[in-house]
Amino acid sequence: MPEPRAIGWVVAGAIALTARPGAIQGFRPPPAPLRWFVAPDGDDAGDGLTLHAEAGHAPFRTIRRAFEAVRAAKAANGGALPAIASIELAATTHFLESPLHLGPDDSGGGRDGKGDVFIHTAGGGPFNGVAESVGAPRRPRALISGGRRIDGWTRARLDGKECFCAKVDPIAAHGSPFRELWIDGKRRPRARHPDRGYLAISGNDAAEAAKQWQQPVAAFVTSPADVAPLAAALPRGDGTTADVVAMCRWIENHCRVDAVDAVSGRVALRDPTVFKLEPGDLWYAEGSRAFLDAPGEWWLDETKGELWVMALPNEELATCEVIAPRLDHLVALTGDPSNERFVHDIHFADLDFAHCEWWFAPPTTPGGPRASGFPQAAVGVPAAIRAEHAFDIHFNRCSVRHVGSYALSLGKGCRNSSAVDCELSDLGGGGVKIGETAIAGSRFDGCEVNSITGCRIVDGGRVFHSAIGIWVGQSSGNSIQVNEIADFFYSGISLGWAWGYGEADAAGTRVSLNAIHHIGKRSDGDGPILSDMGGIYTLGNHEGTEIDRNWFHDIAARRYGGWGIYFDEGTTKIVARGNVVERTSHGGFHQHYGRDNLVERNVFVDGRDAQVQRTRFEEHTSFTFRRNVVLFESGELFAGDLSRGNVAFEENLYWRRDGGEIRFAGGSFSDWQARGLDAGSRIVDPGFVDKPWSAWTLAPAAPAFALLDRNGFIHDRAARYVPWAQPWWDRAAERSRR
Repeated sequence: MPEPRAIGWVVAGAIALTARPGAIQGFRPPPAPLRWFVAPDGDDAGDGLTLHAEAGHAPFRTIRRAFEAVRAAKAANGGALPAIASIELAATTHFLESPLHLGPDDSGGGRDGKGDVFIHTAGGGPFNGVAESVGAPRRPRALISGGRRIDGWTRARLDGKECFCAKVDPIAAHGSPFRELWIDGKRRPRARHPDRGYLAISGNDAAEAAKQWQQPVAAFVTSPADVAPLAAALPRGDGTTADVVAMCRWIENHCRVDAVDAVSGRVALRDPTVFKLEPGDLWYAEGSRAFLDAPGEWWLDETKGELWVMALPNEELATCEVIAPRLDHLVALTGDPSNERFVHDIHFADLDFAHCEWWFAPPTTPGGPRASGFPQAAVGVPAAIRAEHAFDIHFNRCSVRHVGSYALSLGKGCRNSSAVDCELSDLGGGGVKIGETAIAGSRFDGCEVNSITGCRIVDGGRVFHSAIGIWVGQSSGNSIQVNEIADFFYSGISLGWAWGYGEADAAGTRVSLNAIHHIGKRSDGDGPILSDMGGIYTLGNHEGTEIDRNWFHDIAARRYGGWGIYFDEGTTKIVARGNVVERTSHGGFHQHYGRDNLVERNVFVDGRDAQVQRTRFEEHTSFTFRRNVVLFESGELFAGDLSRGNVAFEENLYWRRDGGEIRFAGGSFSDWQARGLDAGSRIVDPGFVDKPWSAWTLAPAAPAFALLDRNGFIHDRAARYVPWAQPWWDRAAERSRR
């Protein structure tokens, strides 16, 4: 198979040489690029050689037709492109009739590496300039949409309420009614009870009370007052239904309602939960006509094929762009490993992707139950853009937004692929998935050496609340650098998918210079609704993995486990160095159990309940904690089981700003040191000039100066490495100040 190559716009940009060919001995100019244009008003019977119809030429109408032209060019040249192929899309919306599926025959990678395929907005890319400067107005871009516009709005009243109504086909491509709606680029909520916030479960059904936490349940009990609107939402022959979204531990469950007892508050579920629900867990209901009572909400009458919207004040839907999802994904790149044929050398740039959703498969038997969720990280939710058995697939300056799933997945057999300077936002699921849940079964299935760099991944988990900003499963050698990840209900980054000390494939990953914030509790105040999470969360063997110079802040969990850096089950030989962790609900660092991990030169600030925690004692060294600064004013220094040893603490600096006593595993500092722990450590003001989020300036005489890197405030450090990242870090810092 061909070897993957590192290639980007710079290769295509080599075409723009200023020297005269004859001025360089032996110089051979690269062949002229092959260019095809696509516009919604084009014609697939045309030649695709112009962006607008002129002089007998016309653009193609579909992207698929442009790739057919790529295939034809390859076939005419012995199976390889003779030059770079450029597919240039008009800067408007391109509604897909079906997902764009690309296979080995659509690959680039011609002779001498000069035949890559580029798909981008016309007027940009390698032939019309390189990246836009930071802060400059963005040029119009092509939008690849899996949705459909909804028109024909009329004013009407529904149950006495003023609404807008339009006739629609309620069924989306996944075989179920659509569940998401965007009006003028904003996600609108399905009719919901309550309109904002959550309700609390008060108990279990008597028949299920003795179940273990890992077992599903098919009912719960709540307040009769809270359940009254849900009772009114039961099927009435007019298409009215209701779904319950119930949180438990670190996941959410999506269950159809079977029956409601308005007197006892018992809610019977058609679809069993993943785990047992407990008293105090949160829930809400959605999707019923009875819940349509607040401006901005919408309800779909599946029986009549009518979409009802309660408009916002002064909103006229006839003048709005209303889009519902039609497709369950947008792009799939799929190789053929059985014949050793792969998809490779395709670049997407300056493109927007939007408007698709995924939902659970219908029940296998009519009226029967279906899946309601996943055991962690919404791991079974696929992505809008997905790749398998592909390499050298690159996304530059793209966006994926307004989707009901993860944005991008690099699955089995994906190597040397990247997303650079992309924005992933308004996500029903998470941002990026890399790797699989199972270790590769063949040499072609391994997923490795992929990178996510300079991306903004925000506003996720809108439907699947337990989704992750960046999830890396069984996959090694990846790079996650200079990204902003924010506003998720669950963890920011998750590395590894092996519980305990068994076989794992998650080594050698670099996580550095990222800003990860408002995890668990969003910046708009929503949450926390889940537990057991981290700014970064790890599992299994990670030899060679480094988590360095990241900024984690504002992380909160509902019941327990809102940690900044969280080494969960079996985390082994991982290094966390030079990070800043601020404002967590349960601690800056936590290790459940693991082996030979190193935590050094970090700054941990203001854990609410505790600062550092180990949960399980084991007969080996759990971790080494050295040359860190721990600064707090509430809660305890330590939590969990640190009293029995098998940890190493040395040369740390501790300070409590409120002047309170610092206790070390229940004892004094001298007692702690007498056990051979924290030799060379001190309790002293570290000497920061201002609050940590405002300035990390340290005078040379400051006690923390010798412990930490001397480069100053961590986001300044990131900006020196990648200058165009500066505005993102500034915005993150401004949010912290507020």
